[in-house]
Amino acid sequence: MARHPQKIGDVLSELMARRGYGRVQSGEALEAAWAEAAGSLELGPLVADFTRVGALRGGTLDVIVGNSTLMQELGFQKQLLLKSLAQRLPDQPIKNIRFRVETIR
Repeated sequence: MARHPQKIGDVLSELMARRGYGRVQSGEALEAAWAEAAGSLELGPLVADFTRVGALRGGTLDVIVGNSTLMQELGFQKQLLLKSLAQRLPDQPIKNIRFRVETIR
């Protein structure tokens, strides 16, 4: 079977997918969007220092929180955070946020 030339865009897309560059870029975009969304809250600097973005699976964003008090406050602000993330990441289907308490380094 003869091979035909491929479009450069198709070759680059395949290479980026194989190397995982798309996940890195989307992870960085997710972290930046979280920092902006969390920074817009009244406790913005505190939230940024004591939270980390985890994985996005099935429309649920995992967020690691440094303590249970902050986790409870973020739970009260969940709808505001979801709305803010949707505005910043319209291509990411974030439908829910799950907060977990872990040590933040």
